[in-house]
Amino acid sequence: MQKADIESRLKFLRAAERLKDTLRSAHTTGGRTESVADHSWRLTLLAITLADSLPDIDLLRLLKICVLHDLGEAVDGDIPAPLQDPAASKSAKERSDFLSLVAPLPDRLRTEFVSLWDEYENVASPEAKVAKALDKLETILQHNQGANPAGFDYAFNLGYGRACTDAVPLAAQIRKLLDEDTRENAGDRAEDTRP
Repeated sequence: MQKADIESRLKFLRAAERLKDTLRSAHTTGGRTESVADHSWRLTLLAITLADSLPDIDLLRLLKICVLHDLGEAVDGDIPAPLQDPAASKSAKERSDFLSLVAPLPDRLRTEFVSLWDEYENVASPEAKVAKALDKLETILQHNQGANPAGFDYAFNLGYGRACTDAVPLAAQIRKLLDEDTRENAGDRAEDTRP
């Protein structure tokens, strides 16, 4: 590999490191605010852990999607799902941020990364469909497991990402268990808030 090629990849990796400091609304079991990198790591671990039950999925493609899916948030941060404006295009801004991060990469690699990001965003493959479902499950799992602040809205979890998780039979099965955890954490006060 040429020195310029190595340098371009290091520039990308240095910029991507910001994801470690980009915070989400979830908390770890120790009470620390979760980073987007924390989430992406466990999403990828979730995919590996379930891979033997996803026989028709290209695991490497799925893992690449999981690692890349939130990378754009390294630029301007994460917007928690309950605070997202349905009329605003979070996707367009995140894609623009993603493009700025991958700009230093060699053409072939940049094209691959952008293609995988678009594939995820548009749910354009079986792997993207599974990644979307697992992304929602990991978030709910963390919300149920974390040391959340008083007044945490567990009811939101019952409707969150339902269409994505229902679209993958294994995810729907796991979702039932996580919904039980959600109801327990809410003290059986939580109801599905889907419109």
